[in-house]
Amino acid sequence: MLRRRLAVQRLASAPLPHAADAVRLLTCVQSQDAPLAAHSLAMRSRDTTYAGVLAAQSAGGWVRTHVLRPTWHHVVPEDLRWIQSLTGAKVETSAASRHRQLGVTPEVKERGIELLRQLLADGRTMTRKELGPAFADAGLPGPGEAMAHQLMTAEVRSVICSGPPRGVEHTYALVDDVVARTESDGWSREQAAVELTHRFYAGHGPASERDLQRWSGLTLTKIRSATAELTTSASLVASHPLEQVECLGETLWFDPSVSGRTTRPHPAYLLSTFDEAALTYPSTGFLRRNRDADRARLVSEAGGGIVVVDGHDVGTFKRTVGPTQAVVTVRPEVALTAAERDGIAEAAERLATFHERPLELVLT
Repeated sequence: MLRRRLAVQRLASAPLPHAADAVRLLTCVQSQDAPLAAHSLAMRSRDTTYAGVLAAQSAGGWVRTHVLRPTWHHVVPEDLRWIQSLTGAKVETSAASRHRQLGVTPEVKERGIELLRQLLADGRTMTRKELGPAFADAGLPGPGEAMAHQLMTAEVRSVICSGPPRGVEHTYALVDDVVARTESDGWSREQAAVELTHRFYAGHGPASERDLQRWSGLTLTKIRSATAELTTSASLVASHPLEQVECLGETLWFDPSVSGRTTRPHPAYLLSTFDEAALTYPSTGFLRRNRDADRARLVSEAGGGIVVVDGHDVGTFKRTVGPTQAVVTVRPEVALTAAERDGIAEAAERLATFHERPLELVLT
């Protein structure tokens, strides 16, 4: 099952032609750690450098915005509006109590959205740092967390999303300026829920209904209804009915028309904490060889993730990119064989090559 997931997600099978194809396959790619999210796309595509991935994003391959959950994701433009229509209201509602604490009232939200329409009109893009003084001059809460929540509200309502990056700096643009209208914008909630369910199982399967619930924010009732529709040959969404497999007492669903054959195996992977292969499966993810090891630091550190060897989670890593080298620090939580250390070194070399820097590998 773990091997199939690695192949379906193109980590252990033929790379997709472009990074945007990887975003499309996974539908929404969690991306608050933007450089490592870019590395996740590079591992799955032929855009193998950070510069290449940023160029693909700048060319309109995908946008970065708050979607599905109150955190950053990459999503291709044609998927933005229908997913926000399906999940955006719940994301906004989930932050209601924090909005009250910050003084982000309904009136403040409407004024903030109108201000953004004015500031970003005619194709202009601005960074958060540039938007802060404008919000303050208009008497709106900000900068800081209050303004961040106003921006997120505008994002989940499909008013704004990312513009082209300025180097590695995030910008905002009006959705209507950078995302063309498509037929999917008018989908009903039921149609959108079935489509999102199929896309998740096709890009992440085998996966459980609870995996999909955590990933999408949809209710289990809606997920079960959509899953049931996708298991019939009459489904208008999937080319083949979904199939299921039992694993560790859970029912996992997948699209059998998506190849799960391993054609590009690697002995080891360095996966971001937020990589779709690492984060999606709380109960059937990579097996930890040392379950007693303390992972508290991993949650609070940026620029790192887990080390996977032969389908097992054996430790954590952190990468620091300087002007002359990429330092990858690996913290094994178990004793490693020479072959396992060689596999990790190969994975670290791929990460350094992504940043176009020589590698300095440190095993602590």
